[in-house]
Amino acid sequence: MSDFVHLHLHSEYSLLDGACRIEEIPLRALECGHRAVAITDHGVMYGAVAFYRACKRHGVKPIIGCEVYVAARSRHKKSPDEQNKSEHLVLLCKNEIGYRNLIQLVSMGFTDGFYSKPRIDMELLREHSEGLIALSACLAGRIPRLLLSGDYEGAVAYAGEMSALFGKDNFYIELQDHNLEEQRQLLPLLARLAEECD
Repeated sequence: MSDFVHLHLHSEYSLLDGACRIEEIPLRALECGHRAVAITDHGVMYGAVAFYRACKRHGVKPIIGCEVYVAARSRHKKSPDEQNKSEHLVLLCKNEIGYRNLIQLVSMGFTDGFYSKPRIDMELLREHSEGLIALSACLAGRIPRLLLSGDYEGAVAYAGEMSALFGKDNFYIELQDHNLEEQRQLLPLLARLAEECD
């Protein structure tokens, strides 16, 4: 499986969520025959430099990313209902411009949008999307949430918006199967949406 690449992976810096140790990630990737691997910690890039160095040391291509929290309306709106509505979005650096933009987004998530979590919003994404590839994320992403609520047309509209924002070849529907009922329910809908939205 040498062409397979994990693009959504949490390290020890995703508190209460990530179990992968940065130094072990490239070694495990090599064991599995993978030539590249990504790091996408929740809201932070604390492990990016150590991950990059560990991958380079072992001859594995490092892909720097982050699973950001996107505020439902505005990163400036801070109220209890808003906190629960933030959605996940996976961002991967395509080039140096993308790396700079991701650093800017994550930093502003802390300085401008922090409310229980570092949050960004669509305004920031529009300003800093160049050089980034976006994935629709896990069950906490907007597209999975819309699909689970029965709003297929809303999911299609949002996929179109994200494709326009990041560019046609820079937004992808993410498929996950961790033996969760919701994921199994979503897989055919996500596959259909990906095909329809190209």
